[in-house]
Amino acid sequence: MRIHFLGAAGNVTGSRYWLDAPDCQCLVDCGLVQERALQARNWDPFPVPPASLQAVLLTHAHLDHCGYLPRLVKEGFKGRIFCTAPTAEIARLVLLDSARLQTEDAAFKRKRHAREGRQGPYPEEPLYQVADVEATVARFQTVDYRRPVSVGRGIEATFFDAGHILGSSLIRIDCPGRDRPRRLLFSGDIGRRDRPLLEDPDRASSADYIQIESTYGDRLHDDTKPIPERLAEEIRATHARGGILLMPSFAVERAQEILYHLRELFENGAIPRMKVFLDSPMATEVTGIYRRHIDLLDKEAQTLFREGRSPFDFPELHYIRTPDESKALNQLRDPAIIIAGSGMCTGGRIKHHLLNHIGKPTTTVLFIGYQSVGTLGRIIQDGAPEVRIHGQICTVRAHIETIHGFSGHADRGELLRWISGLPQAPRGIFVTHGEPESAASFAAYLRQETGWPVTVPAYGDVVELE
Repeated sequence: MRIHFLGAAGNVTGSRYWLDAPDCQCLVDCGLVQERALQARNWDPFPVPPASLQAVLLTHAHLDHCGYLPRLVKEGFKGRIFCTAPTAEIARLVLLDSARLQTEDAAFKRKRHAREGRQGPYPEEPLYQVADVEATVARFQTVDYRRPVSVGRGIEATFFDAGHILGSSLIRIDCPGRDRPRRLLFSGDIGRRDRPLLEDPDRASSADYIQIESTYGDRLHDDTKPIPERLAEEIRATHARGGILLMPSFAVERAQEILYHLRELFENGAIPRMKVFLDSPMATEVTGIYRRHIDLLDKEAQTLFREGRSPFDFPELHYIRTPDESKALNQLRDPAIIIAGSGMCTGGRIKHHLLNHIGKPTTTVLFIGYQSVGTLGRIIQDGAPEVRIHGQICTVRAHIETIHGFSGHADRGELLRWISGLPQAPRGIFVTHGEPESAASFAAYLRQETGWPVTVPAYGDVVELE
């Protein structure tokens, strides 16, 4: 039995782990690579024939974990995709949005490259289209938390709550062996404790081998000021300048958490009254999914809904749906808050708002999520004086701010706390899903604190499970 590390190894995005067992070939996650320097991996032939895979186990619906699924189906995958019900609903939206964005981007690049007389590094076509997404969704098989499901001959998978986004999962896989069964645990992305909306992550269960993420494995979140206080500071400062506060946001979880805090800040009088625009059709639809799965939210959020005080409805909030409504925001003259995707500024409506506002000193661009190396968001966050947006060079005059505490990923201490809950030492731990420095730092920290065997696989590595 082997694990092939086909993504999120030596980098953050493109999570893909191939479990190569004698009686079962399955994939844990099938994500899209989002770092610019590594995007060729999305176009390379998949390392294993998709038709030979019997199943995909999906931890959650973020694009870097599910975004390659339609390509896999397009190239011959005919198995089942196991995930929770909220993950299936959210993944459908995420993948449809990805297909549409890729189609639009490909058409835009064809025109631009023809005008400029050049070719880009990748084919000027989408990786997949809407029809491929619909074929993919038809292969989803939903599961409940903590109820084992058979995914192959003698192989069972059990999904546990990861507390990262709605429906996110830790996945435990039990496999038969010649001498004794083997148990694997894949962390997906591990959330934080005591956050609004979601339950805390389930404790780690015993396992022989564990894959653990390390997005924030080399640092602790800055919790010196509570998130609502930091958010209120940036809103008040932008309002005083008479500007626009732009928040690049993931449509899933982050947008909903922002709305939760904004409703509370307005209700408490902590920020001046101003319009809030959620300019993301997908975020609007995801918010509807949250309403349908209130039973999976934490007790505080459930109480708000029962009392008729939905965190997703308050007088200042306006849901923007159509492109014309989005374009109309260019005419805003009063201070306002615009929340738009994508979270790393790699596409979506936020790029148009950045094009319109990043050159104004009254603007604040507030990052509230992790920005992968090479993404437009990271380039802006790192202080680039100029950025290229839709083929135009823009001078950055806006205030660039970051609130790290919004992260949906556990930090170094929280990751240690989670894995330290194991009832016995594992035979091996694989640290993935982090930039090289973060993964290496966290691996060293784990070895020091636990004495357990810890490795950091590189892209393409194959590990035989003894």
